[in-house]
Amino acid sequence: MSVLFGGRFPERYFNVGIAEQNMLSVAAGLAAAGKTAFCGSFSVFASGRAYDQIRQTIAIGRLNVKICGSSAGLSDFGDGGTHQSVEDIALMSAIPSMTVLTPWDAPGARMAVRVAAEREGPVFIRLSRHDLPELIPEGDGDIDKNIKSFEPVLLKKGGDIFILAHGCMVSAAMEAAEMLEKEGVSAGVAGIGAMKPFPYDCVRELAENVKGIITAEDHNYIGGLASAAAFALRQSKTPMDYVAVEDVFGQSARSLEPLMAHYGLTAENIAVKALELLNKR
Repeated sequence: MSVLFGGRFPERYFNVGIAEQNMLSVAAGLAAAGKTAFCGSFSVFASGRAYDQIRQTIAIGRLNVKICGSSAGLSDFGDGGTHQSVEDIALMSAIPSMTVLTPWDAPGARMAVRVAAEREGPVFIRLSRHDLPELIPEGDGDIDKNIKSFEPVLLKKGGDIFILAHGCMVSAAMEAAEMLEKEGVSAGVAGIGAMKPFPYDCVRELAENVKGIITAEDHNYIGGLASAAAFALRQSKTPMDYVAVEDVFGQSARSLEPLMAHYGLTAENIAVKALELLNKR
């Protein structure tokens, strides 16, 4: 929570209220004055409501503004489609000079903040609202190197199929891999910590050694991981399929689990898609 930072560094903390356009304009001014400005709000508003300020001032000016989009995807389950960002990656990735980071656990989020602070120019960090299992050990040098170089992090090796995922769907991908192992399928998992710059070459290399690729994300398949992977594999013979939001808005729910199940964003659905893909061969 930003208030924790504000309590420790009150002279470096500014609360502008529910006013994302003003927040990004203030951040742009600070960055133009030589500061590195971090700002945050709900991902749907940080990316959408302030899009003009991000594009026209921050991105074109290549200013050091780091935008933290919280409650991304469907994770703000109670507030419905107005607050659930299923298009934020597409919006931010389409902006020239923007970097888009998609951590999947707390150590990865901390690393994303460090990467953003060190990288010149605008950065968008997409964060989920709910707790996620820690899948990478804090301070792992090899993993830190991969994240800093925007390469996928290999979380599990596999020889039959590879599951690529970002954000909250990485833990679901790990569960799906365990389900597939019980079916005699060797499934690997790679976490995508950066959607831009996207690791096209790494994805192509992963596809060369398996029979299929599955992508998993809590985002519209248009403009998200499914689209990026399809572009990476456009000249590959390795087939792929995806688990993602099917170009619709979210809706309210009493808790996250039934909402994710309604949109097919589950470990079970990833495993089903993987088996169907292998059976088509």
